[in-house]
Amino acid sequence: MAPEVLVGQEAVDDLLEVLDLEQIDSDLFRGREAAKAGTQRAFGGQVAGQALIAAGRTVAPGRNVHSLHGYFVRPGDSERPIVYEVENIRDGRSFSVRRTVAKQRGKTIFFMSASFHVGEKGMEHSDPGPLDEVPAPEDVPTLPERLKTHPERLGIWSRVPRPIDVRYVGTSGFAPRGDRPAENRQRVWMKADGKLPDDPLIHACVLTYASDLTLLDTVLNRHGEVWGRGGYLGTSLDHAMWFHKPVRADEWILYDSDSPVASHGRGLAQGSFYDADGGHLATAMQEGLLRRAPDEVPPGVP
Repeated sequence: MAPEVLVGQEAVDDLLEVLDLEQIDSDLFRGREAAKAGTQRAFGGQVAGQALIAAGRTVAPGRNVHSLHGYFVRPGDSERPIVYEVENIRDGRSFSVRRTVAKQRGKTIFFMSASFHVGEKGMEHSDPGPLDEVPAPEDVPTLPERLKTHPERLGIWSRVPRPIDVRYVGTSGFAPRGDRPAENRQRVWMKADGKLPDDPLIHACVLTYASDLTLLDTVLNRHGEVWGRGGYLGTSLDHAMWFHKPVRADEWILYDSDSPVASHGRGLAQGSFYDADGGHLATAMQEGLLRRAPDEVPPGVP
């Protein structure tokens, strides 16, 4: 019998355990060996979130992450621990910069640069979020509800813990091929499906984790394409985020994204995060490798 999939607060607590790295030395951390349920390949958002936790644990209190830039260089194995080495690049009067290298079997699978800032008074402006163009999150079906007539299309979403409540305003890349119209924008409501502790670093790491769930899907959205059989397989190549305001990842956030260009097998997607009042919380960009799925796709792919 397949293991029960964790959802709700249990799934959130599981994610918090994943982010709770073991500190081996002042600048050396180790992640949990394996998730309770998952695929063989480590999820990129998890690796990025753990790398940010490792960096943040070496920074003085009061300095919050304002940007990160990471590269995925090898696939990670979810059944083996990941070691995170943190290099202190600089500690200034108001900024701290760290570089985190994630390794398995002695080889780098991911590296990230992250900058932390104490925050200062200055100019402030932001364009409001498009909340008047989307229904409230409570009125948007969950992904399992959308795909209840096509449960086989849930793919890995039906096999791994679901700590993030993801609600596509439109059609997702897990829809059956032919059921997804081509659209220029993708809008998704999301939040942690439970309560998080009041630690700004945890909320930034959970948003980093969540940002990787749907962003590359935006590239397929431009062409009405889907994941898996008859569609595409994708791999994240790099990921960048900028945090503009304090984030509560356990409250509803609108992820408004688009894909300005795709070329040579790679697609670029960019997204903005807005709170329920339309405040611009953060911005993300990601480039991914997209290839036509073969007739027989790896386990876990719909």
